[in-house]
Amino acid sequence: MRKPAGRKRGGAGRRKPFGAGGAARAVSVIQVAAGLIIREGRYLIARRKRGTHLGGLWEFPGGKREEGESLTDCLRRELLEELGVDVAAPVPFRVIRHEYPEKTVELHFFHCVIRGGEARALDCDEIRWVMPDELAGYEFPPADRPLVEALRGLAGRRG
Repeated sequence: MRKPAGRKRGGAGRRKPFGAGGAARAVSVIQVAAGLIIREGRYLIARRKRGTHLGGLWEFPGGKREEGESLTDCLRRELLEELGVDVAAPVPFRVIRHEYPEKTVELHFFHCVIRGGEARALDCDEIRWVMPDELAGYEFPPADRPLVEALRGLAGRRG
């Protein structure tokens, strides 16, 4: 398969698109950890705060990894801050890389089980527990859409 014209791949975690005048610029990849929390067959989703990047859209809760932080530590911190829950050891599920016009994100999705606290909207506008086949009725960021389709497909094969 051919690489798209005008783009070179750099070292791990970086891409070098050509800017004006053909000069290459390095764009770092933002790593995000997100939790797939399921209870009684329903996934927990959160609505992003209005006024933020992709505000008003639904997502699987989580956030950006800070320097020196592992992805699982990031996820546990974000879920505590955003939802007020503590989760048992997250289990890696899928990684999705998506290039937005303004940034590139690498989403690391983990299956999680709440071991403490009751989920509530602390640092998001709203939360809901939804069945996999209901996920299509919610507007997710483009980076999350492949995961939404995968979860819906998995649920369809079980039923």
